[in-house]
Amino acid sequence: MSRLIRNLAALAALGLAAGCSSGPVDGGASAIAGGTTAKAARKATPAPGSPFWVDPSSPAALQMRLWQRQGRTEDAELLKRIADQPAALWPAGDDPAPAIRKATKAAEEEGRTALFVAYNIPHRDCGQHSAGGAYDAAAYRQWIDRFAHAIGGSKALVVLEPDAVAHIVDGCTPRRYHAEREQLLREAIDRLKAQPRTKVYLDAGNPTWIQEHWRMTGPLRRAGIADADGFSLNVSNFQTDTATKTYGLRLSSRLGGKHFVVDSSRNGNGPLNGDRGTAWCNPPGRALGTRPTTETGEPALDAYLWIKRPGESDGECRGGPAAGTWWPSYALGLARNSKA
Repeated sequence: MSRLIRNLAALAALGLAAGCSSGPVDGGASAIAGGTTAKAARKATPAPGSPFWVDPSSPAALQMRLWQRQGRTEDAELLKRIADQPAALWPAGDDPAPAIRKATKAAEEEGRTALFVAYNIPHRDCGQHSAGGAYDAAAYRQWIDRFAHAIGGSKALVVLEPDAVAHIVDGCTPRRYHAEREQLLREAIDRLKAQPRTKVYLDAGNPTWIQEHWRMTGPLRRAGIADADGFSLNVSNFQTDTATKTYGLRLSSRLGGKHFVVDSSRNGNGPLNGDRGTAWCNPPGRALGTRPTTETGEPALDAYLWIKRPGESDGECRGGPAAGTWWPSYALGLARNSKA
């Protein structure tokens, strides 16, 4: 078995979760573990306006190279649309530091910014597809400290805890955990912002989840949004750039002009029509969206990012594998449908 095939097998074995409405988990650790080294792998050139690092050993990059070796040149060329773009890493396990250090070192060598998602809040995802997280508040504080310490003085952008605030608002997270969660998020922002070149965006759901945007403002304030660089929207969802930007600007106006970032990884064809309760989970016919860039044309919108890693499953729905597991056929569909 070739080294490349062994790497892909390791990725399949290690890939984990995706949020009920917002986020994959642990795909970043899977992509780093078992991958070829940055020096051995090809270097990608991200889109103009993107200062972000591209992981040369991502599942998409490994799959692309495997298909090239197998003679599937057309499919490999399509997958290049994913492999060549920066996507956030979701460090997994009790110690996120090794994955973070490896990514920030590689990004520093290229003079770029590493993208991360911190997704380990206790009582995560209300026991659904991405259930889990830190055992308790003490474990989470230790995890965030390791996360921040591993970033050190490197340039990094961290999306903090997809779903965590929105699940307070929609009642999915039991009320007895609300105050602790808001405190942990405040502390996480403070700890991450202690790193000199780290930007932090606290997740704020998406336009169709909490449609009354004003309901998000109180929990976001209590969770420390004032000390963050801004908030993130549409993580792992499919709402259009236009709808998400409109929502973001309304929310920003209630938060003193706070800036925001938008996940455009899979929103090229917008959301799937139908039941909102299932439309988020591996919907067919979707497409890659706006490539990651800081050139947004809107002062309050800091960047379009690929926060969800395109091609990783949302969960065991519509024939998909476990949440966060690399799914080549779904990735190929996203790339084939892309107009970008």
